[in-house]
Amino acid sequence: MTLDWKVVVDAADPHSQAGFWAAALGYVVEDNSPLIEELLGIGAVPEAATVEAHGRRAWRDLAAARHPDDPHEEKSGTGLGRRLLFQRVPEPKTVKNRLHLDLHAGPERREAEAARMVELGASIVRSVKEQGGAWVVLTDPNTPDYQF
Repeated sequence: MTLDWKVVVDAADPHSQAGFWAAALGYVVEDNSPLIEELLGIGAVPEAATVEAHGRRAWRDLAAARHPDDPHEEKSGTGLGRRLLFQRVPEPKTVKNRLHLDLHAGPERREAEAARMVELGASIVRSVKEQGGAWVVLTDPNTPDYQF
């Protein structure tokens, strides 16, 4: 038996996080607007639970980026494969992240991809060259307080 899974990330601004990571990974921001519009139409959810994001109606406190080739539910837009879900949390980040994503571009594309991430809003923390390899440490646009 296998289990479906997703990576869930606490965020202050889930919509900007989903947009950044969708652009960074070549994913798409999930479109939940058909389901949201239906639920609003029958009074099942309040207008306050939604916002306008990425040019369409979205959940106020949730946004996700999914791989464009993976299956997804047509009605809800929810990805059924590789997926990052960002959920708004009220508390600010207070300690170092315990989770990070390693993006592998290969040595020939490392600098170009780091520059592309910076264009998307990321910040370079440091470049590392050690006997075991080389990499660039970046923060996404919503993580300015990187801690070592």
